[in-house]
Amino acid sequence: MVTTDQRISALAELGERLQPGYAPFAQAMEQAEAANPWFTRDNIQLAAEAIRSLLRPEALRSWLAAYPRLPVLRPRRLGLVLAGNIPLVGFHDFLCAFLSGHHLFLKLSSKDSVLFSFVLQELDELIPGLNQTVHVVERLADAEAVIATGSNTTSAYFRRYFGKVPHILRGHRNAAAILSGEETPDELAALGRDVFSYFGLGCRNVSKLLLPKGYPVAILSDYWQDYQHVIFHNKYRNNYDYYRAVFLINRVEHTAGPLVLLRNEPTLASPVAVLHYEFYEDEQALTAILQRDAPQLQCLVGRRHIPFGRAQFPTLTDYADGVDTLQFLSQL
Repeated sequence: MVTTDQRISALAELGERLQPGYAPFAQAMEQAEAANPWFTRDNIQLAAEAIRSLLRPEALRSWLAAYPRLPVLRPRRLGLVLAGNIPLVGFHDFLCAFLSGHHLFLKLSSKDSVLFSFVLQELDELIPGLNQTVHVVERLADAEAVIATGSNTTSAYFRRYFGKVPHILRGHRNAAAILSGEETPDELAALGRDVFSYFGLGCRNVSKLLLPKGYPVAILSDYWQDYQHVIFHNKYRNNYDYYRAVFLINRVEHTAGPLVLLRNEPTLASPVAVLHYEFYEDEQALTAILQRDAPQLQCLVGRRHIPFGRAQFPTLTDYADGVDTLQFLSQL
């Protein structure tokens, strides 16, 4: 039986290997980008950096100490359906499941199979025989519990298919940023990282700005010059050009920045290359907007929330959708 200490030690070593200087990871990055052009080398390295920050042994032990029923005494057949919108996006779910002691059956996203296969191969090398309790499958059959993440469309399918077993089922969410008008140039520049990392495809990407009434939206592009690389990416540029044409043909009011189209629109989710914004008049109005958008909000960026530029660096206890995954796993 693999002990928790062995698992933590293996995870710490995995973190060391998630670096470009490790040849197998460098090769996996190259293969992943060839398979999915959205997975650029820079974005894969950003995901790896965020994961490495989670895999410190002392942090893992402190985290697990709050869950005395883990690892479980009676392992269940746990199915994980992983998303593929950004590199290794399902790693936190895998981490929780891996440390819980359950038998894992992973349905990988075709968009992110290369990197996750690398992770599993490395862990199998570090813990020989791990593939007896961690399996990659095409279909989840006879799962006794499921954690599944996908789009809002697939989440409805998940509920029909997995509704009879204990489950955590997620659709897509987004982040919003709250600006007061008092932000420093450095803060506004850092906000660009929350908007443009992963081309805006992640649930923790800022897709909407909440701005005080009268805020000069057009000036924001002046602070985002460090992210000019996105507009030279073919797929991102295609989105920019498409929505620019749609807005012009349909006479949709917008501000065409050099990197992103800014649109006054209350909807939280925005397409790739489009950033929504909404004005608020006072704190009461801001609170009402946040309450309205709460079911679709993954996180908030701002001076009183996640610091600008840090949306893509969740901690171990930043559970997706606010659902405590380890608590769920401990009760199976």
